[in-house]
Amino acid sequence: MTGRILVVDDVATNRIVMKVKLAAACYAVDQADSGAEALRLAATCRPDLILLDVLMPDMSGLEVCRRLKADPETADIPVILVTALSDRASKMAGLEAGADDFLTKPVDEVTLLARVRSLLRASDTVRELRERGDSSVGMGFAEAMAGFDTKERPGRIWLVAPGSKGAVVWKTALDDQVGGEVRVVPREIALTEIGVDDGEAADVFVISADLAHRNEGLRLLSDLRSRAATRHAATLMVLPDGDSERAAIALDLGASDILYEPVDTQELAIRIRAQLGRKRQADRLRASLRAGLELAVTDSLTGLHNRRYALFQLERMLARPGRGVAVMMLDLDHFKGINDRHGHAAGDHVLRLVARRLRAQLRSGDLLARIGGEEFLVALPDADRADAIECAERLRSSIADTPFDVDRDLPATRVTLSVGLALAAAASGESPGSLIDRADRALYGAKSHGRDQVTLAGLPAA
Repeated sequence: MTGRILVVDDVATNRIVMKVKLAAACYAVDQADSGAEALRLAATCRPDLILLDVLMPDMSGLEVCRRLKADPETADIPVILVTALSDRASKMAGLEAGADDFLTKPVDEVTLLARVRSLLRASDTVRELRERGDSSVGMGFAEAMAGFDTKERPGRIWLVAPGSKGAVVWKTALDDQVGGEVRVVPREIALTEIGVDDGEAADVFVISADLAHRNEGLRLLSDLRSRAATRHAATLMVLPDGDSERAAIALDLGASDILYEPVDTQELAIRIRAQLGRKRQADRLRASLRAGLELAVTDSLTGLHNRRYALFQLERMLARPGRGVAVMMLDLDHFKGINDRHGHAAGDHVLRLVARRLRAQLRSGDLLARIGGEEFLVALPDADRADAIECAERLRSSIADTPFDVDRDLPATRVTLSVGLALAAAASGESPGSLIDRADRALYGAKSHGRDQVTLAGLPAA
């Protein structure tokens, strides 16, 4: 894994030792000998991670960390505090300042590198989501990310421990500290996907490495990471004191954070709050990205798919086995007259109602898209000639048989639809463009012969 790491320590020997360890793992390393220099390099060089000494003459590492996290430009850079201080108060202060971890000198190399890998993976995920979202905004597919929603639901924290006693102790201590719903659950419940559809899946799991059997918690971690329902949940693994080897394994398996027994519940609460915040940030980025992708393939007026999506899906339909694919080009007759008589707002209203009526006549696997203006495309997979003609007539009748309320002060307006229909045999090799062109020519024929009718296209040219 590549990455640029900034090592901050006022003692040159410490910086050199750390650089040797990181360079051996193929990381690029920058160095700073003071807090002020660390802030300058963080802003100009934008490292992927910062290893920050706590005790420095000009500015403490805690203050540097607070300033980094307070600046939107550097807030997402992971920070590991490295110090000779091993007392509980120092660790709590470091975590409260926003540090992602707090390591005591001499630093165990295996644990350090595993922690670096874990934090860089998480940071890369957030960066990729943010860049994709920014690209969507730049191309006009989505709006910029909204700020933090203070009305977000409380987080869901699930505790999985060997026997209920230990987890209940955790829960009692956490109930008033994390501001969320804390539950003690057995391993089996953690593995189920119950509640996913209504948003009841856990946001954070706290798991003991050893449950009924040794390493059962680590296996649970792997299972959670492999399932769609729990893949993006944060996980904190609790290990026996000093078990650095399995700590590294847990981080490489995908654990978001690690703690050692006996569990300090204040530290646990701080780490849960931090993981919950990161989980929410990633969730917002994913939601923004999904919205952008949806807008990229959706017609904003009718909510139907657009031409880009229709061509992509039609190509997939033509490649599937089955009876064949039917494509229809639909065009509202004399639609310009509605806009001229009643205004474009009324015309837009009619288009939305037309889209709704057409959708009601189609199966869930059928394709309906607005191609532009008053023109629509319908594609029916696995359809023969009789099915396609029956569906086309049904679509035409759904528009023509019931007038539209365009203007509240005038009688309802009758709107009609012309349909051009083309059929392609399964695996015929015909391209989407060719099939649409044939349907379009058939549509022109329907218009030429009086409108409000279905015309079937001839076979493609040999």
